Amino acid sequence: MRPRLPIGLYSAAAIAMLGLLVTSCAGPRAPSIVATDRGALPTMERVMLNASACWFKSSDPAFAGYQLSPELNSFTGRPRILVVDKKHPTGRPSLVVQAEGNPAQLQAFGPMMGGASGGRITGDVNRWAAGSKNCS
Repeated sequence: MRPRLPIGLYSAAAIAMLGLLVTSCAGPRAPSIVATDRGALPTMERVMLNASACWFKSSDPAFAGYQLSPELNSFTGRPRILVVDKKHPTGRPSLVVQAEGNPAQLQAFGPMMGGASGGRITGDVNRWAAGSKNCS
């Protein structure tokens, strides 16, 4: 008879495999963004608050068809925010910004990074990760 592993190990393995599957489908990744002042969670909280204010509450036309979906309570140690289609909020995200470690290493990827807003998104996230609250 095979020894049984605790359910937590199966869950961790399933989450790891799901992470590999999702990242393999995400396409090419933008260069990493480095935040040298804080850990992953405080950095992503700062990015989320600024993204909400600057991209969504300001009625920015580049984000008009999207909504913000924060996932800061991460069991994988990678808090993240998702930008999803308003009409299909459970569909594949158009943008993922996630952080890991201390100091935080940020990554931004998804279809929006390859579009007209990609450079601006990178600039905004870099600025917010460094502590700025400016929208532009």
